[in-house]
Amino acid sequence: MQDTVAVALITALSTLAAAALTGLVGALSTRRQLAHQLTVAGQESAERRATRRDELRREAYVGFLSACDRAYRQLDRRWLEAAKSEPTSGYDEAYTAMRAVDEAYNLVLLEGPADVAAVARSVLASLTTEYADQRRLGDEPGDAAAPLRDRHRDRWLAAIEVRTNRRIVFVDVVRPVLDRDG
Repeated sequence: MQDTVAVALITALSTLAAAALTGLVGALSTRRQLAHQLTVAGQESAERRATRRDELRREAYVGFLSACDRAYRQLDRRWLEAAKSEPTSGYDEAYTAMRAVDEAYNLVLLEGPADVAAVARSVLASLTTEYADQRRLGDEPGDAAAPLRDRHRDRWLAAIEVRTNRRIVFVDVVRPVLDRDG
């Protein structure tokens, strides 16, 4: 009878040990699966944030370039128009377009990175300089019937070159920022 009890005790203990081992392996496996799922969820969340950041940056950069184009068109009109007999106010269409560039620059400044914001600042500075030059040149005495472009051809050509160069530098700095993960 002792043999029977011993066999029963050994069987019971081995069953309990097997159950404990199975439970331990199951718990470790479940823990590993949960850790993996948390890692995947974190990566997906980071990817969504990065995608959203990239979208916001793209929108800010495109908005900045669009505002610059509108300002360039207004500045072009001022280069091509003959001087007006009445004085122009400080809040003309070119000024309004310049303010739009300034507002778009603020978004670029917020979205960054710093190198893009620095180049955008140089674009804004060149626009502001051209606008100020136009106002100063327009106030100079001369043939009021002739457009500024004709009276100051060298300044006009230099302004066009600065515009082109600043825009190219801006786009060259922006492209790698938008293509970092793409």
